[in-house]
Amino acid sequence: MEKPSDVTFILVLSISLYLLTIIRGVQSDASDHRYHAGDPVPLYANKVGPFHNPSETYRYYDLPFCLPEKLKEKTEALGEVLNGDRLVSGPYPLDFLVDRESEVLCRKKLSKQEVAQFRKALDKDYYFQMYYDDLPIWGLIGRVNREEKADPSDYRYYLYQHIQFDILYNKDRVIEINSMMDPHSVLDLTENKEVDAEFSYTVKWKETDIPFEKRMDKFSQSSFPHHLEIHWFSIINSCVTVLLLTGFLATILMRVLKNDFIKYTHDEESSMDDQEETGWKYIHGDVFRFPKNKSLFSAAIGSGTQLFTLTVFIFILAIVGVFYPYNRGALFTALLVIYVLTSGIAGYTSTSFYFQLEGKNWVRNLLLTGSLFCGPLLVAFCFLNSVAIAYNSTAALPFGTIVVIILIWTLITFPLLVLGGIAGKNSKIEFQAPCRTTKYPREIPELPWYRSTVPQMAMAGFLPFSAIYVELYYIFASVWGHKIYTIYSILFIVFIILLIVTAFITVALIYFQLTSEDHEWWWRSFLCGGSTGIFIYGYCLYYYYARSDMSGFMQISFFFGYMACICYGFFLMLGTVGFRAALLFVRHIYRSIKCE
Repeated sequence: MEKPSDVTFILVLSISLYLLTIIRGVQSDASDHRYHAGDPVPLYANKVGPFHNPSETYRYYDLPFCLPEKLKEKTEALGEVLNGDRLVSGPYPLDFLVDRESEVLCRKKLSKQEVAQFRKALDKDYYFQMYYDDLPIWGLIGRVNREEKADPSDYRYYLYQHIQFDILYNKDRVIEINSMMDPHSVLDLTENKEVDAEFSYTVKWKETDIPFEKRMDKFSQSSFPHHLEIHWFSIINSCVTVLLLTGFLATILMRVLKNDFIKYTHDEESSMDDQEETGWKYIHGDVFRFPKNKSLFSAAIGSGTQLFTLTVFIFILAIVGVFYPYNRGALFTALLVIYVLTSGIAGYTSTSFYFQLEGKNWVRNLLLTGSLFCGPLLVAFCFLNSVAIAYNSTAALPFGTIVVIILIWTLITFPLLVLGGIAGKNSKIEFQAPCRTTKYPREIPELPWYRSTVPQMAMAGFLPFSAIYVELYYIFASVWGHKIYTIYSILFIVFIILLIVTAFITVALIYFQLTSEDHEWWWRSFLCGGSTGIFIYGYCLYYYYARSDMSGFMQISFFFGYMACICYGFFLMLGTVGFRAALLFVRHIYRSIKCE
């Protein structure tokens, strides 16, 4: 009975994702405008901020730049708002095919306060970002002369006054835009005094034969990493090393298992009454005893399954080309929509498994499932959004956006979660245990310290982490920097290897645990599988101190706060993978022998 409902749910999910892809495609093609000579082409100023602090962004006109005659805010999609984009009318009139030579934009007298504001921005290496016909424009607002000056009071601060735009066009379409600041036209802001500023710009149009459909290829070709041969070599080297270790452990494990099967089969054929069982067969009456805190355990499995499904669909969208460079907010939109649509999977998986474990209070289990990941994420968001509000940053979500997200969770996420829970409750699936469980549990023998949970988690997390270590730097440099990452096929291969290694190392450790006559493997398999998330968070510390130049309370809060949520999600997802692999393995070995 449950199979048709499952098929229907997956079908609805697939259709929804297909519609999402179409919607994003329509949005990306919204800039397919054709222009005539002299037509105004939309230029939007987005944000400014410290170059090394990607989360700390502010509105463009928070700095005292020249204001346009009509300041108009662009209507933004939900993903753009989540990304911290706040687009408003740009200051430069860049009309189609209209060349301008050293055109004065505005003349203004900068007060002492405005000079101090610019100087503070220059000290933090502020950059600006604009969009011209949906093509990104980046640049630094100025420079600081720190050469051979040990005392910061001797630094010289220069603000760029002139910018040159080189625009390529093909017939009636804009293809490319490049901006270059004039290093000779600068304003000295070293002294705290009023100064007269004259901002100007130059526009030069050039024809190109690059078709409109390929105008974004420039960003994909310049994506990070730059040397693909070296990158592929690093990935292959990492994969081969991990696969060799995995194969080595698999060979040993299969040989030991084969000897166990032969031994136990021989013992059964000999029918010696005085022979005592040892090893993992000895605990066949306890190995399928349900774990403690089964409601929490079921909720963790449900949340991990949802996050695994979310990750798979994100990879599908990435590979088909939805997340092309500078597709503003596409990733955040996809994450939000897919997480909402897959909440039913969490409810179904958690509740059905909870009933397999003979649980009774399924409503409590369902509420726990809905809050297990969203709860910590909500706490982190409330704190970080408060920090962003205190900094007056664009990273702070407006009140209206927060209301929209709450309505989405209330009207879509929670109902789907409940529907999935009801479907799981009515599935009537029984837990398949090859061996009967005894009434009273056996006492677990005293084990050496390295057999305890924490050392086992350390061993379980190291090997999968070594499989993704090379790729982590490039991902971090893209998410927490200004690099472009588009090699999703390599990332997907690394993800597959991560799943395989996580599953295998968990199975190996659970086997050694069972041979030690320790039958409490349920939580151990989940913790060992998810321990890679802890290693990733440890890498965050290394990346922050050794590989980045991030600084300031807001950036530190955002980096470690949101990375904690991401690593916690990895913990739930990989913990679920580890448990599922261990469950299949334990069922297999106990089904292969005769258990009385």
